[in-house]
Amino acid sequence: MTAILSLLLVVTLSILVTRIAAVALRHTGLARQTARFQARSAFSGAGFTTSESELVVNHPVRRRIVLALMLLGNAGIVTAVSSLILAFVTDSSGDAQGLFYKILLLVGGLVVLWAISLSPWADRVLSRLVDRALKRFTRLDVQDYEGLLHLAGDYRIMEMAVEPGTWLEGRALSDLRPADEGVLVLGIVTRDGDWLGTPAGDTRPRAGDTLVVYGRTRAIRELTERHAGDERGHREAVATQDRVAAGERRRATGETGRAG
Repeated sequence: MTAILSLLLVVTLSILVTRIAAVALRHTGLARQTARFQARSAFSGAGFTTSESELVVNHPVRRRIVLALMLLGNAGIVTAVSSLILAFVTDSSGDAQGLFYKILLLVGGLVVLWAISLSPWADRVLSRLVDRALKRFTRLDVQDYEGLLHLAGDYRIMEMAVEPGTWLEGRALSDLRPADEGVLVLGIVTRDGDWLGTPAGDTRPRAGDTLVVYGRTRAIRELTERHAGDERGHREAVATQDRVAAGERRRATGETGRAG
């Protein structure tokens, strides 16, 4: 019985560790679902090789989090397997009823832990506790940028590669006016590898540069695919953004009115 309780304790700690790591990864800028997936992959040693994994290994803070997960995951798996073996092998009495109770306790405990791990309420409570702990005991930037920027629905932060012969190439941002289309330029990675944050209006993107932008996915993609000199496309995108902005204002005013 002690071995089964030890196994359930190991599983509980494993869930807690992966949840803490997922919250920490989320606060480094990863999306919620991506952070959870990468935390579970690292802890279990699955080692999925995806583009999302590159976002982890190329970031120094994320690498440290994932390394700690891998080490703890190895120890946790070994401990869990050892506890499971001890629970069913060391008992040589052959008591069928005792074996049934052991299996019932193990299955019931795992079901309860699984239900707790999927509970939205438990997730909110644990996330708040982890946030407070990170703020108090670490230097990790615990701002939830995903929440602050409302990266949900159709809004995203994306990269836009400046290709030759496209709308973005060689023109000043003040002439391009991407903000009129609902696309904000947060920074530029130049073709030489330099970073230019909050670029001024006279900045001219060059072929080979990469713009980091925030806005609606459709608006960003349309802007990326537009050819040089396509003023009609710009006007249509501005008109679309005006309609979207008007709809958002109406919804916000309606919600404010109902709240009042």
